[in-house]
Amino acid sequence: MKIIDGGVTAAEGFLAAGIAAGIKKGNSKDMAMLYSEKPCRAAGTFTKNIVKAAPVKWDQKIVYESDFAQAVVCNSGIANACTGEEGYGYCMQTAKAAGETLGIPQDAVLVASTGVIGQQLPIDTLLQGIETMKPLLSHTREAGILAAQSIMTTDTVKKEAAVQIQLSGRTVTIGGMCKGSGMIHPNMCTMLSFVTTDAAIDKKLLQEALGEIVNDTYNMISVDGDTSTNDTVLVLANGMAGNPEITEKNEDYETFREALKYVNTCLAKKIAADGEGATALFEVQVVGAQTKEQARILAKSVITSSLTKAAIFGHDANWGRILCAMGYSGAQFDPEKVDLFFESAAGKLQIIQDGVAVDYSEEEATKILSEKEVTAIADIKMGTESAAAWGCDLTYDYVKINADYRS
Repeated sequence: MKIIDGGVTAAEGFLAAGIAAGIKKGNSKDMAMLYSEKPCRAAGTFTKNIVKAAPVKWDQKIVYESDFAQAVVCNSGIANACTGEEGYGYCMQTAKAAGETLGIPQDAVLVASTGVIGQQLPIDTLLQGIETMKPLLSHTREAGILAAQSIMTTDTVKKEAAVQIQLSGRTVTIGGMCKGSGMIHPNMCTMLSFVTTDAAIDKKLLQEALGEIVNDTYNMISVDGDTSTNDTVLVLANGMAGNPEITEKNEDYETFREALKYVNTCLAKKIAADGEGATALFEVQVVGAQTKEQARILAKSVITSSLTKAAIFGHDANWGRILCAMGYSGAQFDPEKVDLFFESAAGKLQIIQDGVAVDYSEEEATKILSEKEVTAIADIKMGTESAAAWGCDLTYDYVKINADYRS
């Protein structure tokens, strides 16, 4: 696998555009379009929140019922959530207009929105944006960057990743972009992720691979414990790399799956690192677990602990908060067998052994916890399974950002 500089336009046949359509106040970019020159096999996973935004309902219908997908239209600033029949009607209008503009069927157009809940979309602005973006669609790196910037809300940086692999002698590319900074919690978050690939792969296998990967990537991040109404992860595969179509779980499938997992892991970590107000990416690794699920539950419990997140912000090795969060997770383990380490670019330090503090240097611990990326490693000594989860510290700025989000 070769890591490359790229995003949604990295794979063969994918074009993108991003503009300031006028949905947000000021002149911020707020609308993006993604288009494939060839019809795509589409896979998707969506929020588990009972309150689902209109675009989620539309995309579920397209992914599960349409023969293929070929375009995505996304806006930021307004979520089109809790908007009733009118909001769903705007999804249909958006897809219809994009389909007519691009010369593809309405049911080949996916839509996505992110932003404030409860407001109706300015549909005329949205439809004009589609017309504006059509001539701007491009396969260039710059077009991919503009698209990634145009789906941001409170994000402070664009989020992209891309890799290349070899499948039966053919070079296959996978690239993606995502957005997410707040309302982020396992079972997906206020996050939109769009991944493109020129691989030829069976739709059912693509969906199966994505479903498994989401559990170890986006479902293992948290910023604030709020599961959004709009979470959407879409993968579009147009087959233009010319590899023999993957129709079974063979060597090519495993190579593709690992590359797809890598791209989505990178994107998920970028979301966690850019949590609203965050100053550090906080990773929790649980090793020595009896089952994968046990490790996942324990790791997620720690990264969602507000007290632990506050301690990371203060560079405080308050390990009791970590052990406490593991204890109320619902997963069974023996606290008197747990070893805990902190690790970062500044070094690695053992904090507890068999559930009891060791004689460590608080000064060294603070130095390790002062880095931009900090990892806590908990060994529960029950087996060979492991899992990682990602979050961020909890800062004053998180409250400031969300206190005046709508203004």
